[in-house]
Amino acid sequence: MYTNETTKELQKLTNELVKKLNSGAVTLKEINNLRDVLRFHEYRYYILNDPLLADYEYDQLYKTLEKIEQENPTLITTDSPTQRVAKGLTKDFPTSQHLVPMLSLDNSYNSDDLIDFDRKARELTGLTIIEYCVEPKFDGGSISLIYENDMLVRGATRGDGVEGDEVTTNIKQIRSLPLSAKFSSYGLQQVEIRGEVLINKTNFANYNQQLAEQGLTPLANPRNAAAGTLRIKDPNEVAKRNLEAFVYHVSYYTVLQGKETPKALTTHSGSLEMLWDLGFRSPQKEKKVFKGIDAVIKHCNEFEIIRDDLPYEIDGMVIKVNNLALQDKMGMTSHHPRWAIAYKFKARQGTTKLLGVEFQVGRTGAVTPVAKLEPVAVGGVTVSSISVHNEEYIKEKDLRIGDAVLIERAGDVIPQIVKSLPDTRTGKEKKIIFPTTCPVCSSKLFKEEEEAVWRCINIECPAQVVERIIHFVSKDAMDIRGFGDANVRKFYELSLVKDIPGIYTLDFAKLSGMEGFGQKSIDNLQLAIANSKKQPLHRLIYALGIRFVGETTAKTLAQAVDHLLDFKNFSLEQLQGLEDVGPKVAGSIHHFFSTKSNIEMLQELEKSGLQLKNEKKEHVTDGNLTGQTFLFTGTLPTLKRSEAEDMAEAQGGQILSGVSAKLNYLVVGEDAGSKLEKAKKINTVKIISEEEFLKLIGKK
Repeated sequence: MYTNETTKELQKLTNELVKKLNSGAVTLKEINNLRDVLRFHEYRYYILNDPLLADYEYDQLYKTLEKIEQENPTLITTDSPTQRVAKGLTKDFPTSQHLVPMLSLDNSYNSDDLIDFDRKARELTGLTIIEYCVEPKFDGGSISLIYENDMLVRGATRGDGVEGDEVTTNIKQIRSLPLSAKFSSYGLQQVEIRGEVLINKTNFANYNQQLAEQGLTPLANPRNAAAGTLRIKDPNEVAKRNLEAFVYHVSYYTVLQGKETPKALTTHSGSLEMLWDLGFRSPQKEKKVFKGIDAVIKHCNEFEIIRDDLPYEIDGMVIKVNNLALQDKMGMTSHHPRWAIAYKFKARQGTTKLLGVEFQVGRTGAVTPVAKLEPVAVGGVTVSSISVHNEEYIKEKDLRIGDAVLIERAGDVIPQIVKSLPDTRTGKEKKIIFPTTCPVCSSKLFKEEEEAVWRCINIECPAQVVERIIHFVSKDAMDIRGFGDANVRKFYELSLVKDIPGIYTLDFAKLSGMEGFGQKSIDNLQLAIANSKKQPLHRLIYALGIRFVGETTAKTLAQAVDHLLDFKNFSLEQLQGLEDVGPKVAGSIHHFFSTKSNIEMLQELEKSGLQLKNEKKEHVTDGNLTGQTFLFTGTLPTLKRSEAEDMAEAQGGQILSGVSAKLNYLVVGEDAGSKLEKAKKINTVKIISEEEFLKLIGKK
């Protein structure tokens, strides 16, 4: 879409406009330049994922255009970047007929099906070998778009395939879909194209995190979330979900008078290249062209292996006869085109029966309902238990004991119940009654207004005590090996360990003769407990399981005091003055150190020999990284996060707990998530890999 030459011109124009903003107003004459610049940077950000402009600078240019158009409404064009978000709510979605029916694809689940598809294709075309174009089968909500005279005039859902809901306003919130595209440069006047609306995995996780923080029920999966978003009545809410779209098919077109059908529309792969060139996100980079079905089968099998590495969900591959004239010759049935087939990957969904619900209590007192299911194989694992989150989730899904339910497991994501199947009910199903008292200690449950979670607030609740001990001995906390979940539960049931201080008064003589505990195991456990007393203060703080206090915040807290019990005298204001400690975290810390039983526990631990004093490391003031701040996110290829942090600190670097303008370097591993997205919006943060970090500190 943009050549190297036009990219340089637009970047130069961008710099000029940004300078003018800093020194004065952009003039009315420059409004078209401003629109071109904004469209260019939308393309770089949403299509190429390679921005050339800081978010703040983009926002300033956008607001300038918005102001000019408000003051001069006659200058507004329908494809202006400001015209994506409409004012007010959509009352309803009128029905709109597709120019060409959106038929389903015939499905295949093994190589034999593909071989049979190829045989039929060769019979219909009379060819001995056929060229195929293969692309991912995106798992989202199908859409149909119509452009006339280069302008987007209509967007619709698939509906029943003949007609769907007209959702143009919501479609305009998808920034990877241009409001105008130069189809006329290819000699085309009216074009209908097909695509799929998606929410990528990172945006989906981030949005669900926001819902969780607000105490709202999370969305079930990216596919349903994307399809459902298209029918939300408030376009501003649609914009918040960061939808994306791939377009993958030109279903209809008319040619401008005096023009011929463009060469790009002689093959399917050519049409994808054309769409990419016009600024659409087509599967141009993901597609592959093969001669013969054997190569297609090999590619499909290879792609299934890497499906979980993709940033978006796919559920298979689509194989299409590449030559469009051959497609026309092969034709369609009333249900599907004869020239295309979907190769579906192994099932990630399954139906089973909801047998019952157990209510489990975590270390913070949160009561989580867990659905017990008839075992069913989904995505390569057998599923028999699934968290159903909270009371609101159960009500929203209308789950009942005895229901047939559809479950899904996407990638490495924990299985979820997609929905119940009420049409199969017999009348014997029972409503799920959420308890009003703790299922373990019978204390009354409480729920804060802004949360969806019911909690047991009895800190002596046995379930909470066990979970707190499990967390305390875990690898990232006090790292007491030999004290796994099963042993913690066994010791608690036998009254060998009743609380955290009890770890350090364990009677090892009573372990002798117990199943799984020979003398060597007992000696190893005794040594691990003794070694844990030498753990630094920040590990102890993390091990205490204070709500909202993770490993990095624990380090911040450890450096703020000479002795852990000094926090008894900290006010909320003092706590909020610490690095990256907000009101919610400060409130949790203050509550912990205001609780008498917690202070008594810490005093007992100190008597047992644990280190409550802060043995402050001398901060390196002349290292290579002195004065530089770091944050590590995601799974690093070779280093543990704690190892990387120690390496940075050893050379004078400071570790932060969150992304902010104070951060110099974000070191990114796999599945980086929200921290990476936030860092991209702050142009002073340098985003580097583990390899680049190691070079920075002078290590190979």
